[in-house]
Amino acid sequence: MATFDPSEMIARFKDRASAVKRRPLPPVAGEERQMFLTQAQMDFQDFAMIGDSQATIEDGFLVLRVDLRPPDAKA
Repeated sequence: MATFDPSEMIARFKDRASAVKRRPLPPVAGEERQMFLTQAQMDFQDFAMIGDSQATIEDGFLVLRVDLRPPDAKA
């Protein structure tokens, strides 16, 4: 069995976030269009957040550190 590499997982999430941004809009209109756009924004946010995280394995646990501070509050 291959060993788990958290940096590879992070790279996959970065790729997914990028793919969401390139996802074509299906031929929908009205309420369905807005639902699609809302879901795409949520997908991007989730994938990008994990893609920007720092991943470690601590005592057998995958730990993702995500800095949610505003850019001007970061040290």
